[in-house]
Amino acid sequence: MTIAELHFHFLNSNGVCTDTRSLEENQIYFALKGENFNGNKFAQQALKSGASLAIVDEKEYVTDRSVLVDDVLTTLQQLANYHRNYLDLPIIGITGSNGKTTTKELIYAVLSEQYNVIATKGNLNNHIGVPLTLLTMDDSTEIGIVEMGANHQGEIKMLSEIAQPNFGYITNFGKAHLEGFGGFEGVIKGKSELYNYLRENNELVFINDQDEIQVRQSANIVSKTFGSSQSEYPVYLEDGSGNLKITVGGTTITSNLIGTYNFSNIAVAMAMGNHFDVPLTHIKNGIEKYVPSNNRSQIIDKDTYKIILDAYNANPTSMAAALKNLQATGTNTIAFIGDMFEVGETSKTEHQAILDLAHNLNISQVYAIGPDFGTSSPHPMQKVYESYDAFAKAYSKQIPVDTTVLIKGSRGMKMERILEPLSF
Repeated sequence: MTIAELHFHFLNSNGVCTDTRSLEENQIYFALKGENFNGNKFAQQALKSGASLAIVDEKEYVTDRSVLVDDVLTTLQQLANYHRNYLDLPIIGITGSNGKTTTKELIYAVLSEQYNVIATKGNLNNHIGVPLTLLTMDDSTEIGIVEMGANHQGEIKMLSEIAQPNFGYITNFGKAHLEGFGGFEGVIKGKSELYNYLRENNELVFINDQDEIQVRQSANIVSKTFGSSQSEYPVYLEDGSGNLKITVGGTTITSNLIGTYNFSNIAVAMAMGNHFDVPLTHIKNGIEKYVPSNNRSQIIDKDTYKIILDAYNANPTSMAAALKNLQATGTNTIAFIGDMFEVGETSKTEHQAILDLAHNLNISQVYAIGPDFGTSSPHPMQKVYESYDAFAKAYSKQIPVDTTVLIKGSRGMKMERILEPLSF
């Protein structure tokens, strides 16, 4: 069966599914394989449960309603690319070290004020998630937003070739996935693969002209700049002490986000709204309605306390930004921070640097948790624990009134657990 023939079946189906536990009637089942699972084994079950077709890559699982291919994942990616070209709609590609999901959601919030928009759900931003996102789009979709994640060089190039974005934005270049990328310069090279695709295909990139790396790496690409007074879309940070207030064209927009590191995330959403002719009143409405969730810069107000729950993920760049933001909130500050994963050879150094930074910022109290933090050298008013269990067993203090609390760490640390033993 050719990809064109498979696409015909797809158009007459209820979409695709890769997990029989969530299978819906008349979906096409793709039997993906991984290190610890083999979807081929569930192909027959999928057909019995109502799948219209099963795409398999092992002969022993072929039946009268299955299609044998060389590789199921490759076929899924080819189908998604074919469907993307069939729809021929504008696609926005987003990558970066920090803030991808928040930026995607902000852009969605703005553009959906005027258009029917489909965006990546959650963090389905890898070699499987990107195809699945594209396959949720249909004839009614007017704009697609595709988040692209990567932890090795070459991955953004591959995802760009599948999604074929017409517009792109890289949130920033930070110390994330240093182990996989081979250091910070490897991060820059890997993320810039989106720029390379846009350059080679004469597409448009959005550039924060206050980010020197963005400006340098995007040379010779058709661009729209935003951020400074010299940019094509000047946006100004009016107040960054609490909920960010941003001014454009005499209009002030008050967001539900804190931290000056979120300024560029909001600003690019506004710039894209402007590019797609969304009226400023609609842009304002979209930004002001957006409320962060899923442990991403969530604000929890409890009596006289403010808790910044930013426990979705962490790397040295985002951790430093979060601590600087915490320091700017007031005099009484406590940070509960967890290990940063995938930092590579420099992990010990980077974790120590975070403790040094917290000390220099005069954070009132720091509790650092995890194997790397646990073997670091704490400063006065800092305590380190090699595991969450060790912390939970030792911690018994009550947080002083009028305190701002930061909770942050890599996803695997599940730092939101800190909320349970805290005493207010």
